[in-house]
Parts: sequence; structure tokens; C-alpha cells
Amino acid sequence: MNAHNLFNYIQGENVSKFMVLNDTYTLKAIDLFAGIGGIRTGFLNAFGSDIDFVFSSEIDKNAQKTYYLNYNEVPYGDITSIDASDIPAHDIILAGFPCQAFSVAGQRKGFDDTRGTLFFDVARIAKYHKPKVIFLENVKGFVNHDNGKTFEIVKKTLEEIGYSLFYKVLNTKDFNIPQNRERIYIVAFLGEVKEFNFPENIFPTKTIHDYLDNKVEEKFYYNGKPLYDKIKNDIKNENTIYQWRRHYVRENKNNVCPTLTANMGTGGHNVPIIKDKKGIRKLTPSECIKFQGFDSSFKFPTELAISHQYKQAGNSVTVKVIEEIAKKIKDVL
Repeated sequence: MNAHNLFNYIQGENVSKFMVLNDTYTLKAIDLFAGIGGIRTGFLNAFGSDIDFVFSSEIDKNAQKTYYLNYNEVPYGDITSIDASDIPAHDIILAGFPCQAFSVAGQRKGFDDTRGTLFFDVARIAKYHKPKVIFLENVKGFVNHDNGKTFEIVKKTLEEIGYSLFYKVLNTKDFNIPQNRERIYIVAFLGEVKEFNFPENIFPTKTIHDYLDNKVEEKFYYNGKPLYDKIKNDIKNENTIYQWRRHYVRENKNNVCPTLTANMGTGGHNVPIIKDKKGIRKLTPSECIKFQGFDSSFKFPTELAISHQYKQAGNSVTVKVIEEIAKKIKDVL
């Protein structure tokens, strides 16, 4: 029984029969704008052997290398050049479509920016395959961009091809990972679904120290370097993380990591800064990945430049938040 027939069959049956079917049927998923696989990892954590990835796409060659190292799969390239009919049948679309066009950190051109139009590639694939679920992630500013018109286009587009849409802005720091990172999460179900409950906040038990490396190479320290004299008197607290704002130091008084961004890979002093027993230093790429919720099994290619490692960490998603939403999606399915 293929996925489409299974879905139709389930709609007319009771819950107990669905659960029997679910024990023998593996959901098929595709991973678009895959980055380094953060959304994929969250869904694998939630679904386990009940999910199988049949296709992935990522245009960035360096991100492809990292994805391959961790998932033994090289994503296809530019999704705009891939016909929907060439993509395997699937039940779930995962898409952290590019956020730069909607971010407050950029010019916020939205759909006037080429990157902003990539949502419509998600829509054309969904229209062709009609998967049970579409999962989208973007920056918080996406909700209110152009006075909400951009989001309304997305909502209307998905509804017109038969989906019920739910969304919520969630913050990583509310899921027991000390990073201040607000993102909008959109879940769309095929057909009429009346209600979907996003996960509740998790009581915080972790501090930044749970995510810091025990051994850090000397190259990450500012001791004796030109910036050190400018920041040494302002960076005193070992229990929080700081940022250098070109002319002054900003302390995060809520003792969490500031939002990690792709700008960390552009040089300068864009990487968050901490004080430890040895001195003042920037976060390492491995620490940034941990603040995104990846576990110790995640690896960067050894030949990958540190600047690309920082960029990939900042461009990624928080795995734990994805996992908790995926568990709620699993409850519905």
C-alpha cells in the first residue's frame, strides 16, 4: 500500500487500526534547504526507525560536505532546478527555507529577494506529492514582515493546496538550552485538522557551562591580542556570554548565549566571547554546535575552514526545539 492510499485508508478507520498500520509503515521524509541536517536530526530523534529520509537538497557545497560526513548522503544541489516528479514520493517535507530575506539583520526585502521566493519551491513540490505534513522554520521577523503580508501569502498558498496551518514563535532558551534564539515554526497538515499543540517550555536545568569545551586551543583566546586591551575590563563574569559590538562590550545579563548567526563566519569579532580560567576567548565551533542542540556525535570535516564551521553553526537550527515539535507531530500521525 503506497503512502497516498494508506492516508486515505486511515482517514476512514479508527485509531486502533491506525496504530497497527503505523507499526509496520515507515514514514518517508525529504529534507530541503538541508544545511547541516539540524531539522533532520530533530525528526530522527523524535521518530526513530519510524522515519526514513529519501531525498535531501542543499546548494552550499561546504554544507554538503558536512551533511555527508554526518548522514552518509550528499544532498542534491539547487532545488529550483529539480523537477517535483524527480523527487521520490514522501509523507513529510522538512524545509528551513532561507531566512536572510526576512531577517531584521538584513534589508528585509522578503519575496522581492530571490532567496525569499524559494518558499514557492516547497509549495510546488507539496502540490505535486501532497505529503501528510509540511514543516517549515524561519526567523521571527517572518511573521510580521511587510505588515504580515508575506506570511499571509505563505498561509494562503498552503491552504489553497489543501493544508491546515499552525504556527508559533518559540525560543531556544525555553527548551533547556541557554541560547536566546527566537524562530517561527510552521506545521501544515494535509486535509482538515482542527488543532495542533506546540510543545510547552521545558524547565531550565542547564547553564552555559554544560555546553563549553573542557580543552580549548590557544588560537581561540584573545590574551595578548589587539582586542584584549579594549575588552579586558568589561568581561569579568564567567557565568555569561558577551558580544563585541565594534565599539563596546555587551553583556547578556540573562546568562545565556546570544543568538548565533552566520555572520560568525565572516571574520572580525562576530563570535560570542566568554571568560574562563585561562582568560578571555571566543566560543569554538564545537561549542556553537552544542548551543544548537547537536550531540557529541556531530562532526565537521577536518579540512573545513573554521570560518565555514561558524557559518554553518549559525545558519543551523536548534535540534532540541525541532525534536519537541516533531514529537507533537508524531502524536497527530
